[in-house]
Amino acid sequence: MNPQHSPTTPAQSQPVTPEALRERYESGATVDELVTASGLSYGTVLNRLHEAGTVMRTSWQTRRMRQDPQARQRLAARLRTLYEVHGATLTELAAAAGGTRRAARHLLIEAGGTVRTTQQTLRMRAAARAAERHKLALSLRARYEAGASVPDLAQECNYSVANVYRLLHQAGTHMRPKHNHGPARTPRKRS
Repeated sequence: MNPQHSPTTPAQSQPVTPEALRERYESGATVDELVTASGLSYGTVLNRLHEAGTVMRTSWQTRRMRQDPQARQRLAARLRTLYEVHGATLTELAAAAGGTRRAARHLLIEAGGTVRTTQQTLRMRAAARAAERHKLALSLRARYEAGASVPDLAQECNYSVANVYRLLHQAGTHMRPKHNHGPARTPRKRS
């Protein structure tokens, strides 16, 4: 058997000890970075880390460790606001955060949020749509009572005339009498 000699790093000419590898790993370096810095093979670095009693991390734990904690907190708070106030889904949060649904869920929980069921999300969105529709109905009512015609309101809102009538009715609007839009009639002469 060959006696084990600690290889030297290309840059420092000092032996690479398991304790030195462990110290760098625990300060946030990845195994790949240790391989590059030490000149050792991947397996040798892993073996030395295990010899030193190092508790190994997963890749997502390393990413979390390296992230700016305040930036992570701000992102988590923003996602929680989107989730709780605006009714966003986990898929929408993942798109906003540039990650996966699972990562968005972890951030939401870190920010103190609780994950909703699908039914709760659907109810929340339906209530938001109803409130928006009621707000639109009141706006249409005010403009109608100020003299706007139903066809004009429909064109402005990009809704059908029937839909505008329905919204005005829901808002409790007192409708003006219908006008005869046809050609003017000549009154009949009585004999």
